[in-house]
Amino acid sequence: MPFVVTENCINCKHTYCADVCPVDAFYEGPNFLVIDRRECIDCSLCPSECPVGAIMELKEVPKDLRNFIRLNEELASIWPNIAEKKSPPPDAEEWDGVPNKLKLLER
Repeated sequence: MPFVVTENCINCKHTYCADVCPVDAFYEGPNFLVIDRRECIDCSLCPSECPVGAIMELKEVPKDLRNFIRLNEELASIWPNIAEKKSPPPDAEEWDGVPNKLKLLER
C-alpha cells in the first residue's frame, strides 16, 4: 500500500523523506511535498523520517484527510521531483500541528 503526504506537511516541508526514498517518488511544491503513488514501492522508510507525522499509509488516511490522496496524485504530475534533503522553511516548527492548513497550500 503506497503512502500519502497529508496536511501537516504544509508550511513544514521537511525533506528527510525525499532523501531516504529509494525510488525518488517525492515531488516538491512551494510549501508542500507529495508522493506519486505509482512510483512508491511501499518500502516504509519515509513515515519514520517525517518529523511532523505528515506521511501516512494510504489505507490509514483518516476520512477528514482523504482529499490529500487526490492532491498527491494531481500535484505529483505537475511538480518537479525532489530526491535529496533541503533545509526546511525557517518557521517550519511553528507550523507543526496547526490545523486547517489546506487553504495555505501553494500550487
